[in-house]
Amino acid sequence: MWRELVAELTDDHDFADPVGIREVEEAERALGHPLPEVLVSLLRETNGIKGAYGLGLVWSLKEIVEENLHFRSGFFDWMYMPFHPLLFFADAGNGDRFALRLPPVTRENVFCWDHEDDSRTWAAPDVATFWRWWLTGRLKV
Repeated sequence: MWRELVAELTDDHDFADPVGIREVEEAERALGHPLPEVLVSLLRETNGIKGAYGLGLVWSLKEIVEENLHFRSGFFDWMYMPFHPLLFFADAGNGDRFALRLPPVTRENVFCWDHEDDSRTWAAPDVATFWRWWLTGRLKV
């Protein structure tokens, strides 16, 4: 499903091999919480998707863990609001990040975090729409 959607929207994409359930469980232990179901579904099809110029349409599971642990490390506490309610999964290529809300939130809304002013703005109602808008230029960051 996810591969087909991205391939429908852009010719410039590179899919990685999918992750196994054990890798998902290890990531959830490292992060200290479950991953949103939509993200698990996506990663079980492809462990990351690179777009034009290497843009991270979806980071690999390793990148997701590393980036989120880095932002939650406390290093940025003096500068930004807490990142704990968010799970970053992609970037805009300009320092801004895209995130899902963590469970138990069941809605799939995608948010954009602006690295310059620390705003967290609603970007799309779900990941599929996020890609449709992002890859067709409707979503501006």
